[in-house]
This record gives sequence, structure tokens and C-alpha cells, in this order.
Amino acid sequence: MSALAAPLGQPLRPRLSPLGLGMVIAAHLLLLVGLVRLNVITLPAPLAVLSVSLLPPPAVTPPKAEIVPPKPKPVQRRPQPAPQPVQLAAPVEAPTPVAAAVPPAPTFAAPAPVAPAPVAPAPVPTQPRFDADYLDNPKPAYPAISRRLGEQGRVVLRVHVDADGRTGEVQLHTSSGSPRLDQSALDTVRRWKFVPARLGQTPTAAWVLVPIAFTLKD
Repeated sequence: MSALAAPLGQPLRPRLSPLGLGMVIAAHLLLLVGLVRLNVITLPAPLAVLSVSLLPPPAVTPPKAEIVPPKPKPVQRRPQPAPQPVQLAAPVEAPTPVAAAVPPAPTFAAPAPVAPAPVAPAPVPTQPRFDADYLDNPKPAYPAISRRLGEQGRVVLRVHVDADGRTGEVQLHTSSGSPRLDQSALDTVRRWKFVPARLGQTPTAAWVLVPIAFTLKD
């Protein structure tokens, strides 16, 4: 029979392993901690946990330095000397400048005015003439048909007279109202002679108006 065997007549007791024993102890500790937290069990003073909270020290504000402005120094007024009277010196008269003798300016006799040369008068032009007695200019013929019809009137012709007195161009300036009377005057004046126009003593060509009247009383 083994030495570890229980004595006869006694029941066998089971043994706890180290793991099981540790779990039992841990369960008891947890139970104890729970009872302490629930204030069921009060621990003695040596086992009480002292909790200390560290508070930050209060901020200390440094005292402000009081600035005292310096007192102004009293101004010392110096006595001012009394103003002395100012003496004005009499003005010194400047010597009057003596005018230097200026010789008189020489006088020159003004030249005698020259009379302007006489201007020759501009030559006055004269118009050509057709009423001179020695020209013997014939009168325009009175058309017979115009007499029977009672036509009469005044014709004005514009005639260009050459420098030798001959008739150049003849134009109808104002009509008499009858073509037959106008044509008779044109045909007759083309054969006329004139006194030519003059510019001073020089004959020159010019235009002249020649009026011709047709009346049944003639």
C-alpha cells in the first residue's frame, strides 16, 4: 500500500492545484474590494488610501511700480534791463550833384520839301459815234408788209466797232416785237460806218448800243 494513501476508514480530500488556488485568492480579493467600495467593510486607518490633489499655486501678480513724474524746476526770471533811449543821428545831407555842362546839340537846317512831280491824268475813253453828219449812214428800210400790217417798234442793236470805224459784230440787244423790223435793222447797220472810240488820242475798238425806231408817221 502506498504511503500517500489515506488511512483506512477516512474519506479522501481533493487537492487544489496552484492555478486553482490563485483563482480562489483572486476571487476573494475582488470580493473584498467590492465590499470596501460599497462601504460594507471599513478598512482600518493604516490601510486607508490617502488621495492628495495637487493644485497649481495661485498666480502672483507683481506689484506695479508707481511712476512719479519729476517735479518741474521753478523758472528763475532774470531781471531785464530797462530799455535805453535811442538817439537818432541827424541825417547827413548828400551833396547836390553839380550838373555837368552839356554842349548844345548842333542844329541842322531842314531840307526844303520837294514838290511831287505832277501826275498825268488818266486818258478818258470815248464811245464810238454813229451820228456824225459826214458818215452818211442810210436809214433802215421799212418793210412794205410791216406797213400794211401796222407793225412798228424800237430795236436796240449791240455793235462792235473796230479801231478804223468799221462795223464788226452786230447783235440784237432788244427786239421790236416784229422779226421783219429786227432783220431790216440788222441788215442796214452792218453797212454803217462809225467814229471809232478813243483812249486819249489813240483809236481803239469798243462796243456801242444803237437804237432804231420804226414808226408809221415817217
